[in-house]
Amino acid sequence: MPKGTYLFTSESVSEGHPDKVSDRISDAVLDTFLAADPLSRVACETLCTTNRVVLGGEVRGPDSITKDLLEQVVRDAVKDIGYKQDGFHWKDAAVEIHLHQQSSDIAQGVDASGNKDEGAGDQGIMFGYACTETEALMPAPIQFSHSILQSMAAARHSGADKGLGPDSKSQVTLQYVDGKPVKATSVVVSTQHAEDLTTEQVREIVRPHVLSSLPDGWMCDEAEFYVNPTGRFAVGGPDGDCGLTGRKIIVDTYGGAAPHGGGAFSGKDSTKVDRSAAYAARYVAKNVVAAELAERCVIQLSYAIGVAKPLSVYVDTYGTGNVDEEKLSAVIQDVVDLSPRGIREHLQLSRPIYARTAAYGHFGRNPDDDGGFSWEKTDIAAELKAAFD
Repeated sequence: MPKGTYLFTSESVSEGHPDKVSDRISDAVLDTFLAADPLSRVACETLCTTNRVVLGGEVRGPDSITKDLLEQVVRDAVKDIGYKQDGFHWKDAAVEIHLHQQSSDIAQGVDASGNKDEGAGDQGIMFGYACTETEALMPAPIQFSHSILQSMAAARHSGADKGLGPDSKSQVTLQYVDGKPVKATSVVVSTQHAEDLTTEQVREIVRPHVLSSLPDGWMCDEAEFYVNPTGRFAVGGPDGDCGLTGRKIIVDTYGGAAPHGGGAFSGKDSTKVDRSAAYAARYVAKNVVAAELAERCVIQLSYAIGVAKPLSVYVDTYGTGNVDEEKLSAVIQDVVDLSPRGIREHLQLSRPIYARTAAYGHFGRNPDDDGGFSWEKTDIAAELKAAFD
């Protein structure tokens, strides 16, 4: 983004948004396979609509993963999100499972054999980004949008805000001065709610979640604070709108503040570079910024199906860097093996850690003790910095 004064907006959607319900189910299926066999191959797509969930895709895993087990996985995911309404109920929804074996043509390109290393599961380009706008080294508009909905979800799950439903969206517009965010100029929150609540009551339920998510003094003017602008949002979730896996890729990444390669994440195991290389690119970019080599950094990686090494590793620090970008690209490749196997092993991606990524962003989260969000660690920052001392 250019220096100067401008407005920039990002949005987030909650775990109960129809597309996020689909993402959650796809990742819950992936976790089920990885828990049974870390070398499972999964590409699971989910459609959810009024009292119906449909799974489709390609898998390769143990016979212990039966249709009955997967149906229970689906129901447990929907129950955990909180859906038990007439039009979409975890217990009553019909579940169809249409998963089949992974293509042998794909398998021979992906699997290691003889002297051949694991290849990428597809061709494509992936981007990672980091900046100094927030402590998480994420763009501020998307980070604040996520925080609002996470706060609302926590209150809903705890019972503190019983009037809130699972389906919600947020949108935060920030003013930038000299390239730095300084305040919110508008905030939009649409949330599913109990039938008996008025728009004004919903507004006051939402308000403290917004205030706690923004820095002190950043709240927009009252006239620019929009809550349920249509006036009513009682029917929500898959009963109100069909959901599909992978339709919220900008919400999942950087809110439009950085490029996206186009591939979705959820439901894909780590041989799919759409996911694993995007995680690796974020990991590298975050460590570059954490090492104070730049205030902003974008990394682009490109791959060919069946080929192990990346075809290119592009670095752009948007003029904020204090080191040579060509050398930085070379140092990155010395420090991190960016082949599919190298990424999988370095970030330990063959574990059941994915259902938690399906809502509130894949980036800007705290690393978990069990290896979740390992790509958010800054454990190579010192090594990157040392290469330029």
